[in-house]
Amino acid sequence: QGILKMIINGSFIKEIRLMEKPFDFKALAERLSRIFPGLVKIREDVGAIIIMDKIKVTQSGVEEGSGLAADRVKSIYDEFKKETKK
Repeated sequence: QGILKMIINGSFIKEIRLMEKPFDFKALAERLSRIFPGLVKIREDVGAIIIMDKIKVTQSGVEEGSGLAADRVKSIYDEFKKETKK
């Protein structure tokens, strides 16, 4: 898990809550690496996983790429989202 940081300036803050769990890019990247070994890169600076240098996956889904490989990545992403919602 990455370290999330927040800087808040003020003296009247009563409460801070984490409303939902942050998206686990590392777990999804590990799962994708089983299907595409050596072809998966995590780009935390842009909040994406890049597969084969042409398929881009963010926490909202497959954003770039087409073809059979992109369809496979989309099905893995959808399965991952279902499992992590539980």
